[in-house]
Amino acid sequence: MIRTPLRPLARILSAREKGENPDAIERENLRLRHEAMRDRMRHRAEGRLFVLALCFVCAYSVIGVRMGLLAAGEPSEVQVASTDSEIVAQRANIVDRNGRILATNLSTHSLYAQTRDLVDPERAAHELSLIFPDLDEAELLKDFTGSRKFLWIKKKLSPEQMQLVHDIGEPGLLFGPREMRLYPNGQLAAHILGGASFGREGVHSAEVIGTAGVEKQFDAWLRDPANKGAPLQLSIDLTVQATSREILEAGMKLMNAKGASSVLMDVHTGEILSMISLPDFDPNDRPSPLLKGDPGDSPLFNRAVQGVYELGSVFKIFTAAQAMDLGLVNPDTIIDANAPMRWGKFSIKEFRNKNYGKLSVTDVIVNSSNVGTAKMALAIGAERQQSFLDRLGFLKATDLEMVEAPTGKPLLPPRWTEISTITVSYGHGISSSPVHLAAGYASLLNGGTKVTPTLLRRSAPQVGERVVSERVSKEARKMLRAVVSSGTASFGDVPGYAVGGKTGTADKPKPNGGYYSDKVIATFASVFPAHDPKYVLIVTLDEPVETSGSTPRRTAGWTSVPVAAEIIERTAPLLGLRPAPEPGAEVAVVRTSN
Repeated sequence: MIRTPLRPLARILSAREKGENPDAIERENLRLRHEAMRDRMRHRAEGRLFVLALCFVCAYSVIGVRMGLLAAGEPSEVQVASTDSEIVAQRANIVDRNGRILATNLSTHSLYAQTRDLVDPERAAHELSLIFPDLDEAELLKDFTGSRKFLWIKKKLSPEQMQLVHDIGEPGLLFGPREMRLYPNGQLAAHILGGASFGREGVHSAEVIGTAGVEKQFDAWLRDPANKGAPLQLSIDLTVQATSREILEAGMKLMNAKGASSVLMDVHTGEILSMISLPDFDPNDRPSPLLKGDPGDSPLFNRAVQGVYELGSVFKIFTAAQAMDLGLVNPDTIIDANAPMRWGKFSIKEFRNKNYGKLSVTDVIVNSSNVGTAKMALAIGAERQQSFLDRLGFLKATDLEMVEAPTGKPLLPPRWTEISTITVSYGHGISSSPVHLAAGYASLLNGGTKVTPTLLRRSAPQVGERVVSERVSKEARKMLRAVVSSGTASFGDVPGYAVGGKTGTADKPKPNGGYYSDKVIATFASVFPAHDPKYVLIVTLDEPVETSGSTPRRTAGWTSVPVAAEIIERTAPLLGLRPAPEPGAEVAVVRTSN
């Protein structure tokens, strides 16, 4: 460092020439030097203080942030490091075809006890029994004072219950965060979704696994992190499902039936837009299976998929369609339907012992003639009949995406004899589910190509094997339309929607053989619009009795048909179908005055 001299020679000589005191110059320079040294020392001290203050600010900021995180986080016990894999408590949502939530996850807490840390076990047991009435105080106290060190008390808690337990103030009662499966629509679509429960459990999470329905069928997919949280989209329309269930439940009560089911299906894509089985249940609180009695009476039983019934005369259109496709008959072919018809030791009769005489094929379907149908079946033969029903899917369980689908396997004749061919032709001697029937009607009436029912959203029609020709498919639709306009299903006519369909009333079989005389399965299989089919609707009532008249009426025309008509009238607008005049129908001209 170069210092300025205190007595610069030039200034000293100049001051002597002017007669000034040279010592004043030295004092001035010394003062300036001292001031510069003081300024440097002050700046150095201020810098050190600034660095020290900055260190304090950073330290206190880190401490404050950490304290905030601890305050906002969930309290947890210190745990020993474990090599076990972490339970991933995450499951994809299930949505309907429009993206509306059917099943999702809800964050909640579980309650468990570390019995070693309980201060007052007797008080804790008493307070918990007051909060949870289903818990036994004596049993809790026995567990709290026994040898067990860890005890699950409740797997799921509401926020209110959690606060009440917290207010007990017992350090041995602890909470663990977890996710639970939530079905916000309750009973709606219960049999489709099935339900979920807890599998492998830990204190801080639990594995949610499917127990039935699509939850179990797609369990691995719903838990797969590779899907990045993408929801499982079903073909179900939530609005249509809700409307159909409301009407079906009211119809079941009005017709005094013990159970009911309905299936609404797109005839081209095979998508099931609504599927209902009553009685049903709330998947948020799934009941236990029945331990005695008929399993079919359990609310867990899916009548639409698992229920296999003799569906009766709804099968007659298949016989007529196959006979036409084989060239054996046409819609106007006259068949001798004189009843009763003797076949060996068997007698084939008509409903209420009617005798229709000679009928056209169309009138056989319109009047639901057993004898006329049997005559066509005999011309077809057992082998060709089996092959045709197999192509329609009636000889095996459906491929529907539910774990229950394989249990709905049709019941077939042990030996397909000629009498079996006759009875199967009009829906007896073969038992199938409403989903089978929906798929069969869709395949027959959509132009004649096979469709497979599905619960997944599809964007394009299915292209299946041809079952019948387009001509036969069209003629079958005309016959079904005639059944509604002038036959046994007249209550099924819905103005503007040209409904076609076929009724079926089958006596229920007894467990030990034979049939009940006063218990039936009433079914109406319908298509709309019949001239340009879009949807098939199957409505089945178990043991219905219509009692508005002087005598009880159990046939499908009086029971299931009105219910199906109401469903079509309410749901068709929701499906985007506008009422329209039927092609070829005469338009009446009404003269009015001004």
